[in-house]
Amino acid sequence: MSKKLDDELAQMAGLDANEAEDGAGGAAPPVAKPVADRPKRPKTASLGLLAVLLVMGGSLVALVMNGFKDAAVYATPVESLLSEQDKLLGRKVRVEGELVPGTLAKRDKPCEYRFTIHGKEQPTQQLNVSYPQCVIPDTFRDVPGGGVQVTIEGALKSAGNFEATLVMAKCSSKYDPSKHEMKPGAEQAEGMPVN
Repeated sequence: MSKKLDDELAQMAGLDANEAEDGAGGAAPPVAKPVADRPKRPKTASLGLLAVLLVMGGSLVALVMNGFKDAAVYATPVESLLSEQDKLLGRKVRVEGELVPGTLAKRDKPCEYRFTIHGKEQPTQQLNVSYPQCVIPDTFRDVPGGGVQVTIEGALKSAGNFEATLVMAKCSSKYDPSKHEMKPGAEQAEGMPVN
């Protein structure tokens, strides 16, 4: 029975019956077999992973750049907007022009400002603007002599009708950039007291 038990133990230890008899005095423990080296991955797998990562990164950059292209807003003169109105209809645009004197009107319910701007190069080309807000910039005033430069941002809703979401104005008739001072008589033209 002990022989049978020794044989079973030898089998479990990975020794054949002859080795078990030779070492049956408990001399040396069985030696473990060396573990085979892990198989190395081919370099093509690493290159494939690199290619996939580069394609994903390039796609992400292209997506972001394309998104910015649609969101980019460039200032264009009234003349350019009107000449390309079919292409720009409904798109977000920024337009530069001059307020047509006597056209600024405010409606209280609902709050809205309406005015007309014309081109600097061709004053006959005019754009009707509606601005559905209650507050406009302080510098945006209807000066009888004209000269109020305005930049509006929004979308062209139909031919010649623009809905603004932002109005920025400067009154170039009051400020002389060459002398860095107010032009004489500008305050009187607006009904402001002169000091």
